[in-house]
Amino acid sequence: MAIESLAFLTPGNYVDDDPASGLEDTLRLIEFGERLGYRGAWVRQRHLEHGISSAAVFLGAASQRTSTIELGTAVIPIGYENPFRLAEDLSLADALSRGRLQPGFSTGMPHADLLADVVFEGDWRTFEFGHARVARTVEHLRGAYLGDETARIESPGNVQRPRLQPHTPGLADRSWYGGTSLGSSRWTGEAGLHLLTGNIVSAAGIESDDFGTVQATLIDAYRAAGGAGRRVAVGRVIVPTDSADRATVARYREYARSRYDRTLTPHGDKRTLFAEDLVGPIAEIAERLAADPAFSPESGPVTEFRLELPYEFDVRDYEQILTDARGLLPALSSAA
Repeated sequence: MAIESLAFLTPGNYVDDDPASGLEDTLRLIEFGERLGYRGAWVRQRHLEHGISSAAVFLGAASQRTSTIELGTAVIPIGYENPFRLAEDLSLADALSRGRLQPGFSTGMPHADLLADVVFEGDWRTFEFGHARVARTVEHLRGAYLGDETARIESPGNVQRPRLQPHTPGLADRSWYGGTSLGSSRWTGEAGLHLLTGNIVSAAGIESDDFGTVQATLIDAYRAAGGAGRRVAVGRVIVPTDSADRATVARYREYARSRYDRTLTPHGDKRTLFAEDLVGPIAEIAERLAADPAFSPESGPVTEFRLELPYEFDVRDYEQILTDARGLLPALSSAA
């Protein structure tokens, strides 16, 4: 195996009557992860839920509490976003972080039956919410000038050519897409974005029901379509138990058991597959990952692992998991 760096994805949960405390816990967890030496901290953007509804706003705050850790969005559903306005928010957060932002996108519109009519005026069902909307967002991040060469805008003390502000060079080249299928993985490679792949994939068009084999196929398709040389981050739910007490270990194992049945068969027309949660000592988890086809695809080894923290746990659990998971890199070297 060639895993060289660890990052983590945190859910950013809070209780309904005290969101500030939960969000503060997540900010502190990112600080904690930086002290432990994690390369990146990632957050989801979640609407109508007890989670982070604006990833750019939240990561702007996280940037002021950290100095080295990468700050990523995994992912922002593009359907509810105006590409230019989203690019402005991400650019501002990147400027505050001094170039540490890793924006990740997906298509789709969670809770569309409830939310879409509130967000959009007119018949939103006729709008384009696919890959082209992601591509427009990334192009805005590149900071192309608006208007012709003579176009200028005036503001107090300044005359300039108009473009997205603040412009942070390199942000577009740090953009990612969450590829879950053959089509989306190939598009990600063609679009020149980095690839996020997590614990849910689609086996449509692939002659296998094995999660790791399907994920490896998606990674190979991405690299063959233009992603060679770009970053690939594989995410899985792992829950190391090395420093957990007996009651906590039992709770972790019950959590994994409650989600195990969904991993046994493909779901729906897209043949959706779920990865099994890995609970146990870090050496045991490393052995299982070392045998996983996703970490040694034919087109080249994966070097980045993204630990996906379970939604339901307490911040103290997250701290224990992140502390124990640091042992994954040396354990993988022993297991290889």
